[in-house]
Amino acid sequence: MTKNRKNYHHGALKEQLVEAVRQLIETQGPDGFTIAEACRLAGVSTAAPYKHFRDREEILHAVILAAMHRMGAAMQAAADAYPAGDPERVVALGRAYIGFARAEPGVFALMFGHAGHHDEDEALAEEGRGKFAIVLRVVAEHIGRPPEDPEVNARAYALWCAVHGHCFLALDGKADKTEIMVSEEEYLRLVGRSYLP
Repeated sequence: MTKNRKNYHHGALKEQLVEAVRQLIETQGPDGFTIAEACRLAGVSTAAPYKHFRDREEILHAVILAAMHRMGAAMQAAADAYPAGDPERVVALGRAYIGFARAEPGVFALMFGHAGHHDEDEALAEEGRGKFAIVLRVVAEHIGRPPEDPEVNARAYALWCAVHGHCFLALDGKADKTEIMVSEEEYLRLVGRSYLP
């Protein structure tokens, strides 16, 4: 407790609490825990969160923002691992997106199920635009057109839909139950070939 209180004075309490909530979401779901549980896990007093957050909703908002940032970093690293125009680049990008969803399924579902409560939130909107901008850049560089080109936008959106939809089907167990006869890698390559000439 002493260590955590010391960390709080160095500004770490907010991050500790967000991480504690993230862990609880993965084990109990976004509605299956109390802030008091999160405080115990973070090693802080039950009054401490309200020095940084107005309420539970604002804490969940911070968890979503942090998750979107982590997902974006993974996507960016995957894209940067291959040169422009390499077909493996879009496969790696999809793999990173799916990898994040599999690693943090509770938070992934929260990001896209709960984020609707923040339609007017510019921070979340900016994070979302940043993730799509990575896909736009990969597509633009692949087909040799500027990111603002409508053709780039359409192909990037199609790629996102294909991978995002697969994530939810896989996480919900629907893909397994329908006896899909294609591996995830094969699926990503098929999607890449379909939308990027």
